[in-house]
Amino acid sequence: MPNTESLFQLGRKARARLLRMHYEARIGHLGGNLSCLDALLVLHARTLRPQDTVVLSKGHAAGALYIALWATGRLDESLLATFHRDGTRLAGHPMAGWHEGILFSTGSLGHGLGQAAGLALGARLQAQDRRVYCLLSDGEWQEGSNWEALIFAAHHRLDNLTALVDMNGLQGFGSTQAVASLVDLGSRLRGFDVEMMELDGHDPAALEAALAAPPQGRPRMVLLRTVKGKGVSYMEGRLEWHYKSMDEAQYRQALAEVEA
Repeated sequence: MPNTESLFQLGRKARARLLRMHYEARIGHLGGNLSCLDALLVLHARTLRPQDTVVLSKGHAAGALYIALWATGRLDESLLATFHRDGTRLAGHPMAGWHEGILFSTGSLGHGLGQAAGLALGARLQAQDRRVYCLLSDGEWQEGSNWEALIFAAHHRLDNLTALVDMNGLQGFGSTQAVASLVDLGSRLRGFDVEMMELDGHDPAALEAALAAPPQGRPRMVLLRTVKGKGVSYMEGRLEWHYKSMDEAQYRQALAEVEA
């Protein structure tokens, strides 16, 4: 596995390959993929043990998941060329069952945390040493099923469950504050008696340390301060890159910036 310092290099390599994969497929959703790529890389490169599981509730960031699997030797390079093509396994949202790292078909936002909580409780009941990690978007917390899942996880004190929230502040139709504001999400989550952390979601060392911390007897919530489109100047913090795909000039500029 890469050491902490080499995660920076791995991140640059992964961003470049993510951009190429999306450019060749002429597919958008790059902004939200770039905001959570660092977290997925740290999870797959430094955190996960063979028995652990990641649930990507934020299913439209499937590209970042595929690249994290590729960057850590869990997905063959040849499959990346099939991204979003007819008959592909690398669909725009993850398809369950064909890869050991993809247990659920996700993308209908607001359901991944419930699935992850069920896995965590199942592991406890079967006396399995298994940790479950769930990556969500901030916009998903406008979905009621997440709050139900949080009540369930807190009630059962599932300390083998870690939820990471990609707080890039933007969703499909605007900022999360403008669409359906949850001012200070952290203070609301603390009311559920969970272990809370908040950190820079683009800092590999901070991510690694947070995920390596020993359980404290409660579910862990890690709020990640991120930037939509991270690493590409014209995408950063821009709503349109929730959807847009790159033309050739934009791709060349983006690639030059992430490789600099």
